[in-house]
Amino acid sequence: MALGMVMLYSSGMAQKGAHYLVLQGTWSVAGIFCCTVAALMDYRWLKKLSLPLLALTAGMLWLVFIPPFGVHVKGSSRWINLWFCNFQPSEAAKIVLIIVLAAYGEKNQKVIRSFWRGLVLPGCLAFAILIPIFLEPDRGTTILLGSLTITLLLVAGVRWIYVIPPAGAAAALIGWVLMNDPVRRARILSWWYPEEHKTGVGYQSWQAMLALGNGGVSGLGLGNGRQKLGFLPEQHTDFILSVIGEEMGVIATIAVVVGFIVFVICGAYLAWHSRDVFGLLLGSGITFLIGMQAFINIGVVTSTLPNKGLPLPFISYGGSSLLLMLFSIGILISIARHSSAAGAQEEEIEESDFPRAQYA
Repeated sequence: MALGMVMLYSSGMAQKGAHYLVLQGTWSVAGIFCCTVAALMDYRWLKKLSLPLLALTAGMLWLVFIPPFGVHVKGSSRWINLWFCNFQPSEAAKIVLIIVLAAYGEKNQKVIRSFWRGLVLPGCLAFAILIPIFLEPDRGTTILLGSLTITLLLVAGVRWIYVIPPAGAAAALIGWVLMNDPVRRARILSWWYPEEHKTGVGYQSWQAMLALGNGGVSGLGLGNGRQKLGFLPEQHTDFILSVIGEEMGVIATIAVVVGFIVFVICGAYLAWHSRDVFGLLLGSGITFLIGMQAFINIGVVTSTLPNKGLPLPFISYGGSSLLLMLFSIGILISIARHSSAAGAQEEEIEESDFPRAQYA
């Protein structure tokens, strides 16, 4: 977050001054408050709220299509106008989907290996969120949440044989939709042939690669980047990593990648040592979500993946994303706290029982 604040000011200093920094700082305060509340509460309370949260989130996702609540920008309806700010409900849908699937997975552990209870019913719950996001249209978030659903079902114990055919069919359907969508097809072609599209659809990705190349090993120096001066569109959101690479070099870029790798390792450790199945699934889902979103963003900026608008967690500009990501971190802390408490309690019981066992 600290790196994001610095780079947001640097990326917008020529056009917006401290505008992005002030807005992101405001959202960060709200996010830290939500993180603290989530960390202090018992994460198991979320099980009781899973279905109401699902209904509320699905309602908000459909609300983006209804004027004057929905905000239509650049051919997509992804935001709700709250008058004092715009809120993106698909960001809330990410964590809500994890909570719903985790609660379902724990409640149905005994029958999770069956076809209907292990795949069809949780699939219907996921589709309640995926369909409106797909229609916004937001293909990237749809793919991300679809992958998240498959991962959580496998962790919960669903059989591979039930998951692979629907996953393959969904991948084929997404591929067909992308190739028949003129905008998405153009992005894929610009990814395959970047030099031929560097002045058109592939302009943004090409400028990001130039920024990374200009930075070299140690960078041009903080604030000295050139691509942000009107050459690189959306440099403060999806492509902020290119600003980091240009001004702070490949060393800082690799440090960001290593930071997310360390986060995934820590998140997997916390999930594995949770006190119950709900904590295991909840922690695994949050870890996969943040790690996968970071992987996609970094892949897009480095032209390893086709261009897709997903923010870099904690660093890119975006209030809705930052707020929900920090709330997710609070849940992870809650899982860790209660896991440690359970472990300490078990140790106390063992120590108190030891003299009796020895006497017997």
